[in-house]
Amino acid sequence: MPERTRVAIIGAGPAGLLLSHLLDRRGIASVVLDSRTREEIETTIRAGILEQGTVEILHETKASDRVLTAGQRHDGIELRFDGEGHRIDFADTVGRAVWLYPQHEVLKDLVAARLAAGQDLRFGVRAERVEDADSTRPRVIAHDADGNTLQIQADVVVGADGSRSIVREAVSGTSGGHFREYPFAWFGILCQAPPSAEELIYSNSPNGFALISQRSPEVQRMYFQCDPETDTEAYTEDQLWEILQSRVPGTTLKEGPIFQRDVLRFRSFVAHEMRRGRVVLVGDAAHTVPPTGAKGMNLAVADVVLLTDALHTLLLDNDATLFDAFPDTARRRIWKAQHFSWWMTNMLHLQPEANGFDRMRQIGELRSVVESAAGRAYLSEAYTGWPLRC
Repeated sequence: MPERTRVAIIGAGPAGLLLSHLLDRRGIASVVLDSRTREEIETTIRAGILEQGTVEILHETKASDRVLTAGQRHDGIELRFDGEGHRIDFADTVGRAVWLYPQHEVLKDLVAARLAAGQDLRFGVRAERVEDADSTRPRVIAHDADGNTLQIQADVVVGADGSRSIVREAVSGTSGGHFREYPFAWFGILCQAPPSAEELIYSNSPNGFALISQRSPEVQRMYFQCDPETDTEAYTEDQLWEILQSRVPGTTLKEGPIFQRDVLRFRSFVAHEMRRGRVVLVGDAAHTVPPTGAKGMNLAVADVVLLTDALHTLLLDNDATLFDAFPDTARRRIWKAQHFSWWMTNMLHLQPEANGFDRMRQIGELRSVVESAAGRAYLSEAYTGWPLRC
């Protein structure tokens, strides 16, 4: 016989764990499954620029206190082009900020909070498929680490299982989604060094884009634009530092041993369908964005806040209005974020086919932003985040 729960959540990433946390605060039980081990979830280093709304929801719901004590508040970013830096002051333009707090630290906090609350959180359990999506009792078929088959029947199944979601098959089948792949990627490094700047630097240079970011006082994250097919071992450490330094003229980078390299492809995706019957998608299972605008995890949090309200009224008030409207409501913010991410990406990166006109037009666009109060305000508003319920 299948096990029973109110909400079965596939994926113990930020979306799945935060959803279980918020549902628990509403008195709604859930089971969370993830094929990874707890160690894998908590130690995979990933980006972490958190919008102010994300930080507020984590702190106010007691999902994380460390986000404010260990996270670094950033009141602006620097746009660098033509050899000059131009600071976009978030606090001055919109009175908001972002926090540098890596995703794996958020996950540590969420895992600890959920286990302390007695959450049914199952690591090493791989969901294989979802059945009976159109019924009021969809089922998750899964296997544990020993190969034993599990069946979990729920009032609602939520796919928070990332861009390779198996739940998406039950929701949208072969209908796919809106998709764009960009002709460039980011070559990323992690290095042991002090920060090269107090805030993030987004640099548009004649040699291509670079982003100078941080992870901690001792570990820094940096990227430069590259071909998607670039081999991570194609460069020596000296060559990597030479490339990065050439992309941020006017800033002297603080170098250190490089201990991780990767190539991050740029893709945008929005699923045609985010819900079918009692099965619904959130986070990367429903949409992905290029990393330029720092929207990935923040979009997942916004999805979860909306879905929590919808599940509350569906399961406790027997009112399906918000649940039925969830996909259209969520898409309003999703497409705003897709536009912002596309805009930042195209404004800052060199297109392979660009000519002299394209290059000078791009510089004109950057100047239109940094020299305009309205331009700076738009970038600040979008970067620090729109209301979670919009």
